[in-house]
Amino acid sequence: MMDGLALGETTPGPLIMVVAFVGFVGGYVKALFGPESLFLAGAVAASLVTWFTFLPSFMFILAGGPLVESTHNELKFTAPLTAITAAVVGVILNLALFFAYHVLWPQGLSGRFDVASAVIAVGAAVALFRYKRNVIHVIAACALVGLGLRLLGLA
Repeated sequence: MMDGLALGETTPGPLIMVVAFVGFVGGYVKALFGPESLFLAGAVAASLVTWFTFLPSFMFILAGGPLVESTHNELKFTAPLTAITAAVVGVILNLALFFAYHVLWPQGLSGRFDVASAVIAVGAAVALFRYKRNVIHVIAACALVGLGLRLLGLA
């Protein structure tokens, strides 16, 4: 459960996979191109819903980019953006604390403390902040360490 939630929160991939899957199933079940072309109908529907999932974001970026650039150094625009930035940092901190609590104390505060997860987290923090390692490499290394500990029965 926590792994799936963490993956869903860190990447846009799971959302897009679900949208594409639902589109594929809808096109396949409705047999849009006839019963002999079920896969083609599903593939076209999946492509279409994925396209329209991304289209609004790109339209906002392309249309709003020049407007945002023209508001630099104008207090009436930069003050709300500063507040929004602070709110986003707060949401990220809240999510980090939520994950830390559920990963380090899987059964709640009255349960055991997960030392293996804490060691992996501290190691990741040291690798990222002290040694300036690549984030993807650190994630991969932590995943391998966690898998190794799980296979050895230590986690």
